[in-house]
Amino acid sequence: MWTFEFKTMNAPQHLHQLGQSLWLDNITRDLLDQGTLQEYVDDLSVTGLTSNPTIFDHAIKNSTAYDFAIREELAKGRSGEELFFDLALEDLTRAADLFRPIFIQTNGVDGWVSLEVSPLLAYDTDTTLEAAQELHARADRPNLFIKIPGTKEGLPAIEEAIYAGVPVNVTLLFSREQYIAAAEAYLRGIERRIEDDLNPDVASVASVFISRWDSAVTGKVPVELNNQLGIAMANRIYRTYRELLTSSRWQRAFNAGARPQRLLWASTGTKDPIASDILYVKALAAPFTVNTMPEATLKAFADHGETGPIMPGDGGTCEQTIEKFTKAGVKVDALAGQLQTEGAKSFVKSWNDLMAVINFKTNAFKQLV
Repeated sequence: MWTFEFKTMNAPQHLHQLGQSLWLDNITRDLLDQGTLQEYVDDLSVTGLTSNPTIFDHAIKNSTAYDFAIREELAKGRSGEELFFDLALEDLTRAADLFRPIFIQTNGVDGWVSLEVSPLLAYDTDTTLEAAQELHARADRPNLFIKIPGTKEGLPAIEEAIYAGVPVNVTLLFSREQYIAAAEAYLRGIERRIEDDLNPDVASVASVFISRWDSAVTGKVPVELNNQLGIAMANRIYRTYRELLTSSRWQRAFNAGARPQRLLWASTGTKDPIASDILYVKALAAPFTVNTMPEATLKAFADHGETGPIMPGDGGTCEQTIEKFTKAGVKVDALAGQLQTEGAKSFVKSWNDLMAVINFKTNAFKQLV
């Protein structure tokens, strides 16, 4: 008699089967050294990760795992920003190697890691481009994105980086208009490569921040509207994403060998303690997108998560929801600009905190010599 064993998929595995990539919004040396990241890959269908200055600030400040490496860097005469990028590249190249089989299996669609240029450069086009090219060359990994903010000054750097063949994670996007500007910067870089007979297969993702919308309006709108604006904005952007992918301009690029720039949901950890801790994961399930989750959100989704309905390609009721916020006094376009500016300032603060932690540790180690 034949017996069959059926394995039940957990929620992250099910979401992955629906066509969405699950990336971890975290990186620490302990995650790598203790095998935890590999467990997330094996058990929770994690297929990539993202990093930012805040993540590295917490990782280095709250652990001794980097202390030996910092001592080694000091012996080489490294300090400050140069020392940090050595540490970050060591972590992220290890992670990139871990995800390399996924990168190969998916023909470069998945299996990516991301490293951000210094946020002090958010409004400096030329230096951002130089830093992006240098960091990508130093990493020497095909599956490493360089994160460049989608600010007005960042857009030319995004276009030039793509033209130069540097894969880009466009970050700090909040609105449909900001997303379109970033997507067009990417496409211009691709079209220029096509015109110059260069390979147009340069990958990119566009990272849209979700939860900060709801944090910004909580207490300023009727309570029944809480935790709805971020999801409504995401649905509006997803509709535009689908429209761009089917436009004749984009399809001409695809026909020449380009690949689509994927949409990535960022800032998907729930900030409201009253709301579900998997609110944004459940609401943002959509094929050919990425959801990069904080570690706590990933664990919560694995523990008690369930997938919701697939996001509607036409945006569903997003416009009606946004209209309710408009009537409540929220100026959505102005708020999008404010959130992008505040996001850039927040990353600068985290960067300065990170440099302070590194300087503190390096000074302490110097006194021990």
